[in-house]
Amino acid sequence: MLLEGKNAVIFGVANTRSMAYGIASAFKREGAKLAFSYAGEAIQKRVLPISEELGGEFTFPCDVTSDEEIEAAMQLVKERWGSVDILVHSIAFAPKADLEGRFLDTSRAGFKTAMDVSVYSLPALCHAFEPILNPGGSVIAMTYYGAQKVIGNYNVMGVAKAALEASVRYLAVDLGQKDIRINAISSCPIKTLAASGVSGFRHMLTHIEEHAPLHRNVTIENVGNTAVYLASDFASAVTGEILFNDCGYNVLGM
Repeated sequence: MLLEGKNAVIFGVANTRSMAYGIASAFKREGAKLAFSYAGEAIQKRVLPISEELGGEFTFPCDVTSDEEIEAAMQLVKERWGSVDILVHSIAFAPKADLEGRFLDTSRAGFKTAMDVSVYSLPALCHAFEPILNPGGSVIAMTYYGAQKVIGNYNVMGVAKAALEASVRYLAVDLGQKDIRINAISSCPIKTLAASGVSGFRHMLTHIEEHAPLHRNVTIENVGNTAVYLASDFASAVTGEILFNDCGYNVLGM
């Protein structure tokens, strides 16, 4: 098993259709020990059964917009495990009103929210967990092609993902000094809770299936297997990368 004995903290599991669930399932299959965060009681009710199903060792609250909660989460993980090998950041949010129509009409409040939750949470988590991340460790974030090309209705989330991808590159330099790697997986749209907020999402799925070189949509199992690679020693020299996991869609021009 590729991840035997490794401690993996998963941020962002929402339900059994989420990318984070696909990643956690693949990690379990490969022998990793799992811990899950949740933000609020509503998400806790979803996460607890998932943790039980996947043999998670513990769950903990963490609102990533709060530095105090992030620090408390790190301390709890430190008390339970001592150290961490894998950190998964699968967190993104923007108000629904800013995921339709024109990017030009994005509200200031919506822009701040998208950047705080979807972007700043990554360096904030890395900063807090850096002292307990083991050398050879791996941080994995989730992104999307809308960071690099204009995708209708993706709007402020596309701008946020562009900032996230830039953050991955800058963090690679900082974390690399301690032999910790960080990469992002750029996946096709998948039917997740977060994606359902994007106007016209069903059309995006149909478009990918019709035009991607492999003529199919990506599954959470595909994402999980890619994450296993990035978390394993097979990717020990890979950092600062945006790894496309999109059935080849990103190679297309017209």
